[in-house]
Amino acid sequence: MLDITTVTGLTHAGAAARLAADGPNELPTAHRRTFWHGLRDVVREPMTALLIGCGAIYFVLGDREEALMLVGFVGLIVAITLYQERKTERAVEALRELASPRALVIREGAQRRIAGREVVRGDILVISEGDRVAADARILATSHCTIDESLLTGESVAVGKGVIEPGLAPPAARPGGEGQPFVFAGTLVVQGTALAEVTATGAATEMGRIGTVLGATATEDTRLQRETQALVWKLALVAGALSIAVVVVYGLTRHDWLGGILAGLTLAMAILPNEFPVVVTIFLALGAWRLSRRRVLTRRIPAVEALGSVTVLCVDKTGTLTENRMTVSRLEADGVRFEVARLDRDLLPEEVHAIVEYAVLASRKDPFDPMEVAFTQLAHAHLAGTEHLHPSWTLVREYPISRERLTVIQIWRGDDGAIVVACKGAPEAVARACRVDAAAAAAITGAAETMAGDGLRVLAVARGALAPDEEVPDDPTELALTFVGLVGLADPVRATVPAAIAECREAGIRVVIITGDYPATAQSIARQVGLGDAPLMTGAELATLDDAALAARIDGIGIFARIMPEQKLRIVQALKAQGEIVAMTGDGVNDAPALKAATIGIAMGGRGTDVAREAAQLVLLDDDFASLVTAVRTGRRIYDNLQKALAYILAIHLPVLALTVVPILVGWPLVLMPIHIAFLHLVIDPACSIVFEAEPDEAGVMKRPPRPAAARLFGRQLLLISLSLGASVTAILLGAFAIAHYGGRGDAEARAFTFTILILANLGLIISNRTWHGSALGRGPKNPALWWVGGGALAFLAIALYVPAARALFRFDVLHPIDVAICLGATALGTAWFELLKVVRASRASSAARAARA
Repeated sequence: MLDITTVTGLTHAGAAARLAADGPNELPTAHRRTFWHGLRDVVREPMTALLIGCGAIYFVLGDREEALMLVGFVGLIVAITLYQERKTERAVEALRELASPRALVIREGAQRRIAGREVVRGDILVISEGDRVAADARILATSHCTIDESLLTGESVAVGKGVIEPGLAPPAARPGGEGQPFVFAGTLVVQGTALAEVTATGAATEMGRIGTVLGATATEDTRLQRETQALVWKLALVAGALSIAVVVVYGLTRHDWLGGILAGLTLAMAILPNEFPVVVTIFLALGAWRLSRRRVLTRRIPAVEALGSVTVLCVDKTGTLTENRMTVSRLEADGVRFEVARLDRDLLPEEVHAIVEYAVLASRKDPFDPMEVAFTQLAHAHLAGTEHLHPSWTLVREYPISRERLTVIQIWRGDDGAIVVACKGAPEAVARACRVDAAAAAAITGAAETMAGDGLRVLAVARGALAPDEEVPDDPTELALTFVGLVGLADPVRATVPAAIAECREAGIRVVIITGDYPATAQSIARQVGLGDAPLMTGAELATLDDAALAARIDGIGIFARIMPEQKLRIVQALKAQGEIVAMTGDGVNDAPALKAATIGIAMGGRGTDVAREAAQLVLLDDDFASLVTAVRTGRRIYDNLQKALAYILAIHLPVLALTVVPILVGWPLVLMPIHIAFLHLVIDPACSIVFEAEPDEAGVMKRPPRPAAARLFGRQLLLISLSLGASVTAILLGAFAIAHYGGRGDAEARAFTFTILILANLGLIISNRTWHGSALGRGPKNPALWWVGGGALAFLAIALYVPAARALFRFDVLHPIDVAICLGATALGTAWFELLKVVRASRASSAARAARA
């Protein structure tokens, strides 16, 4: 029998020493990506290769200064890329650490939940249903423990576990076989509990000897990544064809084939949107990292892009909407009702002592379950020193809860040898176990429903006895039990939940409560959190409906009560059949199918099982519904900012492309050369990956409906905004160069004039794209990355314009203050129309909202 109170386990110092000696409890994985690996991959990037190629040509031409400048730009671009990559890798490493399996161990007599990699030899593991075993271990005590060892044996049938009989030699520690006293790392506890002493960790485990490596799941490309990769390939083909055409045209018309190659390479750099895949990867990885800072762990990156389209949140009541901190609120027996809140002025009445006594006897000695903790705390506070507490009694037999029998029964041997039976469970199940008549059953059900109607979680308590020489039956239905009374427990609603529910309503997200509790309890909680009198369906009603009937009725249901875990899968499937994007919370082993079926499965990090966490895409580390709503808000922000970044990239490439191609076609001198493109990428790369990723969410991000699941990232709105902004900036730039060129200014001055407008327009596009729902001027200085990138760009531009050596390399001439003022005015003109359009649209939307409220 399990008695955790007698186990002390290792000391913290002893565990730390063994961890240092043996190393972490993890299997060999792929080598960590080094700085040199990253450098190699960056150098292989097309843009880097093109810049290096241009530098080589300048060396051949003898223009060493320009070649060195290009090499310097390559170095800066590589440094920025490596910084971004390292930042992403650190985020992923932090997520991997959070996602590491957890283990419950006993150290210095106290239970502690630690990362699986921190488990050491000699640790005492406490394993229970739904856990992944953290290391190979020898069982010390067990209660109905059954383990699925198919990972190691290939046998799908779970095997029961036993202990080593005193005086017998232990069998060989091999997986498989009924009654073996060993458990193995990576196997799954499907039933019962056990205490086990760790015998091997890491590569020394059975799994390690077999050679199985449980590394990270192979990374799959998300829909966004596939979409951007397809676009990049298309543009790359276009860039290649146009670049070859430019080389040929330039060489034939100007008889300068090296110059033509430089022009072709410049065009390739201008067109190639190498930022697209980088931006998507960085946004999703850093988005997952940002979610982890809000106590939401992303186990599968595609969940980040799906969060913004969620239309239905299916949530468990206990621990998600409520605090999962049960306290006994009401006791009722033989017509006596006692509100526990009166204990601050009254004593606990004698009539209800037996309820508390047998509730404790039906619980573990060292309870972990919140309800059992509540019973124990009440007993120790108000029955200490009485005959109703029995710390020295010995547990003889335990009948754990099962799907067929919703009761827990424990049999104890008293100090005098008497055998006492204690039972607790669902009121209707306890009433059946006590074999009460119909009238008594109706009275019990009525009292339970009254308690549930007051928002209480209701359990019934029963007792029994066996003669000292009577054999304990294997079937608990053979026990004679007497009904004792009812216990009402309160689980307070989390303070953050009502506001979060209201935010969901504003965001067009439907919240559905799914609970195993009574209908009245669920309705009480729904009213407390702000869902009002939502329509309700019970598990019994759901069981009578086929899938088509359920799908037809599910639209109007806000509460599902008395639901069995396997019914959650049908609810999710019915909602998805109606076209809903479903996020589903769960914590138990039986919740795993529903979590996997949901668009986004969300496991509980605090009370959830390993199986639920493995099936889920997200894990709520604090089990709080408000964190889930925050995750949805963050998901919408990530998607919004990703669209802004991609719109900016498309918009800025259009004028760069035009300034590369048009001069060749009309016979102008070249405006942009490789060094100018390299300079531009010093602004574009950090802007699209750092500035926009750090942009705060829009003010109304949770006041608009979810985006359609089928909405494309490169949709009509994004393309229209990008091409319109790019076209307006292109027109101004071409007009500026034409005026300067035909107005008698030299090539260097015209180039400096046009390039200054291009850099300022670049910054203007960044600022303008910060929001699509109002003037960018109203965003305020909320994004430090913007000012660092903008300040750096202006500083580099000033050096290029006013430092003679740099000016010569860029082939610029000095710009006078009046020229700079004209450049600023032209830049403002390029984005002013978009700012005016946003203000008009925001004003119309505000007027429509006021009219709707009126």
